[in-house]
Amino acid sequence: MDIYGIVGWPVKHSLSPAMHNTAFKALGIDAKYEKFEVKPEDLEDFLLNRKDVAGFNVTIPHKVKAKQILEKKGASDPGFVNLCGAINTVRRDNDKLYYTNTDVPGFLTSLKEDLKFDPKDKNILLIGCGGAGRAVMAGLQESSSEIYAYDESEKAMESCKGFNKVKFISKQKIDRIIKGCHLLVNATPIGMKEGDSCPIDKNLLHKDLFVYDVVYNRETELVRAAEAPAVNGLGMLLYQGAHAFEFWTGKKAPVDVMREELKKAIK
Repeated sequence: MDIYGIVGWPVKHSLSPAMHNTAFKALGIDAKYEKFEVKPEDLEDFLLNRKDVAGFNVTIPHKVKAKQILEKKGASDPGFVNLCGAINTVRRDNDKLYYTNTDVPGFLTSLKEDLKFDPKDKNILLIGCGGAGRAVMAGLQESSSEIYAYDESEKAMESCKGFNKVKFISKQKIDRIIKGCHLLVNATPIGMKEGDSCPIDKNLLHKDLFVYDVVYNRETELVRAAEAPAVNGLGMLLYQGAHAFEFWTGKKAPVDVMREELKKAIK
């Protein structure tokens, strides 16, 4: 039996085991997906020496550090990985490690399939420049979009300056810029907790502004307040998982089965 899993600190609330174990069962693959709670100081030892693990997802807070550890040890996907500065999926093959970032295609697939939104030649406002925000920027950068991004952390925005097609703005400019935008993406954790407000003033939402909220564990205040089509991030979680599954197994992921399992797990 092959062992896969998710590596993070903590990971006890992860929905990935339910999704992937259902996928393995659906395709008759003799494998199981587990949770690996790994402290930051133990990450390098786990990545390099747990040779019993055939593949794994990497989550908070290890995505950037894992890239730094593995970039000299394995073959990377130079596109998305280098753009994001982070990895989220690793495969072990004959003691060699291969890694990629499936958050990027996961977001783009969900944007197309769930929101029915084509970003080509559109104006887009992104709130949040952390790990999820970087994946969104990497995915949109080649779409001929006009991309604006804001984060309350100056340091977070500064770390994203490699995205040369993104215009980083101050909070004061959001009111003016959002009027001409076609898509708003929330890549902050605001909305994850019951009682959370919107990441921006709800009065700025308008009928031509599609909304994509990467928060997936509930219907957020932002999604409820949207005046145009809006979705949460469940699809991004699903499709990044599907891309990871295919990266590990070489088999087409049973997306419908995985989606239904995620919906059950959230309930």
